[in-house]
Amino acid sequence: MTKHIFVTGGVASSLGKGITASSLGRLLKSRGLRVTMQKLDPYLNVDPGTMNPFEHGEVFVTNDGGETDLDLGHYERFIDEELTRDSNATTGSIYSAVISAERRGDYLGKTVQVIPHITDEIKRRINRLTSDEVDVCITEIGGTVGDIEILPFLEAIRQFRLDVGRSNVCYVHVTLVPFIGPSGEQKTKPTQHSVTELRSRGIQPDAIVCRSEAPISPELKRKISNLCDVPVNAVVNAADARNLYEVPLTLHDEGLDTVVCEHFGFGRPDDIDLSQWEILVDKVETAEEPVRIGIIGKYVSLPDAYLSVVEALKHGGYHHGAKVEHVWVQAEEVEGLLVDGRLRDLDGIVIPGGFGERGFEGKIAAAGYAREHDIPCLGLCLGMHVMTVDFARNVLGLAGANSSEMDPQTPHAVIDLMESQRDIRDMGGTMRLGAYIAELKPGSQVARIYGKEVVSERHRHRYEFNPRYRSKFEANGFVCSGASPDGRLVEFVELDSHPFWVGTQAHPEFKSRPDRPAPLFREFVAASLARAEGRNPHLLHVERV
Repeated sequence: MTKHIFVTGGVASSLGKGITASSLGRLLKSRGLRVTMQKLDPYLNVDPGTMNPFEHGEVFVTNDGGETDLDLGHYERFIDEELTRDSNATTGSIYSAVISAERRGDYLGKTVQVIPHITDEIKRRINRLTSDEVDVCITEIGGTVGDIEILPFLEAIRQFRLDVGRSNVCYVHVTLVPFIGPSGEQKTKPTQHSVTELRSRGIQPDAIVCRSEAPISPELKRKISNLCDVPVNAVVNAADARNLYEVPLTLHDEGLDTVVCEHFGFGRPDDIDLSQWEILVDKVETAEEPVRIGIIGKYVSLPDAYLSVVEALKHGGYHHGAKVEHVWVQAEEVEGLLVDGRLRDLDGIVIPGGFGERGFEGKIAAAGYAREHDIPCLGLCLGMHVMTVDFARNVLGLAGANSSEMDPQTPHAVIDLMESQRDIRDMGGTMRLGAYIAELKPGSQVARIYGKEVVSERHRHRYEFNPRYRSKFEANGFVCSGASPDGRLVEFVELDSHPFWVGTQAHPEFKSRPDRPAPLFREFVAASLARAEGRNPHLLHVERV
């Protein structure tokens, strides 16, 4: 039977439940167990697809087209498994399913209530991931214990333990042990109150992960153990780490995976191989070649809006022993005379995806500046669109060229709405979503980068390169280097005469892994390093003693 781990959080939000759950998943997989993961979110949106990035951060897209919480990106990067839309469920999707069932008459006229109907639907969502091919399913419960909206989820996972047997469920609770400056003490009271609130809902944690700035003492662990009724070896300290990928090693040293495996009766406590992860962490810590990458966006005040892009750039840096410095550039600040001042000191430029016209002209200016000054540039989804518009206006001389998303009256819609999207009215979950095949042009830069001519990347868009303009572009050195198998949709573009000016309609950042960077990001960082070396030869390749 599949074993289930439920990760809850208390005291405050943003403690790192997702990283804790991901790290535990990595540890269990390193023990040879087959692991999958899931996030249950308490908000009423059916999915995050229509939410403003300022509200929710990045929307992570799965291979099967699910628009999901950004924590699924952490899950995939840590456990190196491709998840599905079933790995994310929200209060909105759960209530929608229950109300639809009621309208169909599935409940035979019974009064529909939170218990049992909503809680049963939550349990169904958990059970969707249960199979003979999964040893452990880790489910993170979004929100914080004590929130009103989280109560049905807590009740559901309390019932779940009765349904599948106590030995098949483990509760892990993540809390905060704050440091109070004036008294010079770390305080356990918030953890005590958090666990008390959880126990009031019928859930006794099997392990407590204590987040703190600095390591906590054995005495504090014993105090938490006594007051929270958890064995002292199950009180685990996750002090602030130097980087995300160090957290699994920290939790292993603290014994969290051993506690969980003993709870479930899995194998020997020391039966684990973390050698590859240790090599990765060593790469992260020793990466030092400096490279400045500008990210041209409109949500730069909330870096989580571009979380997978940032991580993919780091992965590319680790591969080359480079320390990537992310320079956040507000797109509206690179228009007109401001362009040179904001971009000239960058070694590379990334123009990520997005929607809406705010900052669009600034992104076009950035793409043009990179093209004219031989700065490596990687355009992702909307980034490919702005590269196309720049080339149309400033090389082809198509005055007023634009995307019809930004200007429906443009005389040259070089980016236009996909035919399949023209009659769509509902915005949620209706874009071109998920993994799609692209065929790369033999001998092209992207074909050399991928090392093959057929690739699959994930997508999230409604607009595309307008095929009516393709011949005009290609006659002037703009290479459409990848397309859908039927040849209709342009998936990759590039300039032969440029060190690296590549755009893709896809989001390759979603498939990047810390030890296996996305090919486009890997080679983009390489090109950026080459520029950095040419501009600052005294900073790079210093002889190491």
